[in-house]
Amino acid sequence: MVRLMKTKEIREMSTEEIKAKIESTRREIFDMRMKQSTATLEKTHRLREARKDIARMKTVLTERQNASEGGKQ
Repeated sequence: MVRLMKTKEIREMSTEEIKAKIESTRREIFDMRMKQSTATLEKTHRLREARKDIARMKTVLTERQNASEGGKQ
């Protein structure tokens, strides 16, 4: 089930947890798209929320990667 995740919640997760959550959210999006194509998806706004959640998670991962690279220089 997709629910809107706050950036604070994402930052509290480990990198591996974030990657796993991205994969599970992608699977959920796929399932929702299939339901939408057969006109059985009732809450279409959840597709957009899920995409935004993935974007937030990827942003946090990029921030972590840039922070670790900045410390090595």
